[in-house]
Amino acid sequence: MNDLNKKEYPSVQEMSDDQRIGIVKDIFASVTDKYDFLNRFLSGRRDVAWRKRTVSEMNFFNTNRFLDVATGTGDLALDCANTYSDVKVIGVDFVQEMVNNGLKKVDTQNLEHRVELKWGDATNIDFLDDTFDVTAIAFGIRNIPNKEKALSEMKRIIVPDGQIMVLELTTPEPGFWRSTYSFYLNGVLPKLAKWFTKNPAAYEYLADSIMNFPTRKEFLALMESMGLKNCRAIPLTFGVCTLYIGQK
Repeated sequence: MNDLNKKEYPSVQEMSDDQRIGIVKDIFASVTDKYDFLNRFLSGRRDVAWRKRTVSEMNFFNTNRFLDVATGTGDLALDCANTYSDVKVIGVDFVQEMVNNGLKKVDTQNLEHRVELKWGDATNIDFLDDTFDVTAIAFGIRNIPNKEKALSEMKRIIVPDGQIMVLELTTPEPGFWRSTYSFYLNGVLPKLAKWFTKNPAAYEYLADSIMNFPTRKEFLALMESMGLKNCRAIPLTFGVCTLYIGQK
């Protein structure tokens, strides 16, 4: 890419909320065509295992409905539908280009009768209270400035004792793995991304947003402050990803 056209984004700490929302939309619209491939390649396909672990922890007991918030291209929604044959799955995302790619995957897998993907805002979810048994957000809460509002909406639309699940990229505990991961995020990943995307700055933002995400202790405290119960964190792959689970 010509350096004159190279995009740059300010650090997460310097962005206003509105600016960050616009940047996130721009980033995901620009990497949509390579999004699935880069997820697999840059994580060593660990993202597949992380989503499968998330799906394995789901508990459907009342409505048999699942809402995937910030669904992207629908990977978690499709994993859920393929695992639980009697569950109705809905996914929402505020980047229409991602939704469009996800709809192609739904068609390919012949799941149109059970999986619905559409535009939607994580901080203003367009469903009635107590509609779903489970709601989850995978690799999305990190990009939402008002995390409290998103969690509040997710809590509102699940039934009592329903689950909120947050799967997110995180930093390992201090020590060897954190140092190694920090080197990969800040030194290796952006260089790899240059070979595969027209917007490598998107992966510089990715590294920055991971390093600035709350610690496990802080995020669990946030979930508990929202009135969620039985909150727990499950570190995955040396802590480079964490699955958070809470109940209404």
